[in-house]
Amino acid sequence: MAHSRLEKIGTIFTRTTGLLRSGAMKPEDKPLWYEIYQAFPPKAEPRFDRPAPNTSVRDIFYPEDVVRAKFHKLSKTQGSLNLLDTRNKTHCQLFIEIYNKLKEDGALSEEKILDTAQIKLEEMIQQEKLSKGTGLLSSFTEAKGKQETKNVNISDLFKP
Repeated sequence: MAHSRLEKIGTIFTRTTGLLRSGAMKPEDKPLWYEIYQAFPPKAEPRFDRPAPNTSVRDIFYPEDVVRAKFHKLSKTQGSLNLLDTRNKTHCQLFIEIYNKLKEDGALSEEKILDTAQIKLEEMIQQEKLSKGTGLLSSFTEAKGKQETKNVNISDLFKP
């Protein structure tokens, strides 16, 4: 019985069709993709013994990929970042912007552009840290400043 579940015997579509015909699978339990596959079958049936197409995979490179690689070579630690935060740019994105601005000016050599961009990025990061006050001491003092201080008498707590 378990031997019939091999991928070598039919496709997932033919096995699901067999289950539906035999009544082993109820029509309401039919997978979501089944009707779509039935309406738009693939040109070549997806079987395990079908030879792989002989096509070459093109390399996809963007102009900023070279700059991104240089950035990651220069800066070893990235810190943590929130992938759900789309408003703030990552350090790598900031570095690419700085690099492109310096390259547009055209006054510096490639190595000078990298060094200058790295220095400017570090300055921006330091400014950001100072403006946010991300240190433990500053967050403690902010929390302490936000708390309202109330004078509470213990005897007042137990009054009926």
